[in-house]
Amino acid sequence: MAKFSYIALSKDRRRETSTIEAVDSIAAGHLLKEQGLMPVEIKELKDNPLKTFFSGFSSVKLREKIVFIQDMQVMLKAGIPAPRAPRIIAKQTKNRKFNKIVTDIAHQVESGRGLHEALEDYPKVFSHIFASMVKVGEMSGNLEKSLEYLGIQLEREADLKSKTKGAMIYPSVIVGAMVIIGFLMAVFVLPKLTATFKEFGGKLPLMTRIVVALTDFISGNAIIVAALMLGVGFGVVFGSRTKFGSRAIDAFLIHVPLISPIIKKINLARMCRILSSMMKSGISIVEGLSVTAESMGNVYYAEAIRTAAGEIKLGKNLTSSLEKNERLFPVIVVQMLQVGEETGTMETILQQLAEHFEGEVDTTMRNLSSVIEPILLLVIGAVVGVLALALISPIYNLSQNIN
Repeated sequence: MAKFSYIALSKDRRRETSTIEAVDSIAAGHLLKEQGLMPVEIKELKDNPLKTFFSGFSSVKLREKIVFIQDMQVMLKAGIPAPRAPRIIAKQTKNRKFNKIVTDIAHQVESGRGLHEALEDYPKVFSHIFASMVKVGEMSGNLEKSLEYLGIQLEREADLKSKTKGAMIYPSVIVGAMVIIGFLMAVFVLPKLTATFKEFGGKLPLMTRIVVALTDFISGNAIIVAALMLGVGFGVVFGSRTKFGSRAIDAFLIHVPLISPIIKKINLARMCRILSSMMKSGISIVEGLSVTAESMGNVYYAEAIRTAAGEIKLGKNLTSSLEKNERLFPVIVVQMLQVGEETGTMETILQQLAEHFEGEVDTTMRNLSSVIEPILLLVIGAVVGVLALALISPIYNLSQNIN
């Protein structure tokens, strides 16, 4: 569809200027009339090819989706009809890509499609949880409440992601700086020192010989080594997007001693929060588990939850399925969910578990830097100590020979 700018008059004779998407100018005029506007001027907007090219690389941030859901919820609460609300939101959306998506959603809803059907057309932007909760809200006539639960879920998710990223910035910067400084030293600084050692003659200490050999290799193949380092980095990134790579990384994360407890708490918090929100919206536990599985960040948690959904269909209860995976689901989770099943308070129990694990993740992330810092200092100290030993030993041996 083409994009048009327009000037129109509202029913109370106010002048409105904005943009609209339609097949042609005539269709744009009809759409404006359907919205209660009288077109005065309609002009087709030509996209800048360069701008269009770069817009393909843009993404829709989680925060923008949260604002969309919250705005929808507020407008519905204020009495604005569901077909009109997306059109109003589109006018204030600055992200070019998201603006086009919301505009198309508005057009589809105005044309008679359900909001959940329009969201399903953009699975990369709106995950299955969006469409499922909106669908239940539309079917039950309580869309406003479903959007409220969805907004809370997304807020928690954004908060969790923000804390995780914030905690990983410090160690990532330190490790990255160590690698770069080590590479630059091996290329520009150490070759001058090792050249001096070679002139001494005689047999150098083992540690020195290792450093000399390593330095000669890196400095002599600097471009190849740099390319290999970048290749490994890109290989890890792209490999993590493959099925095998994703499973390998997820398996590593849930088995490494220091990282494993954090990863498990993050996944448990996410599972409990999503399932609680969906059950509050009126979604059955089987469908809720299926949607939750698709929303999990770890493939092993996703498989375990998907298996649980299948077993519940066969008549089993949730806890009997989860307790088979003690490594993923601690006893406290299984026991509390069992109480929820017996008392019919599953939604409340799930919310309490979500808040519990979110609190633990928050505490862990705040203390993570104090745990990682001494480990990084030990690693840096060990590297500096090895280099010092390798560089000082030949000098000490030479002074002894001179004496």
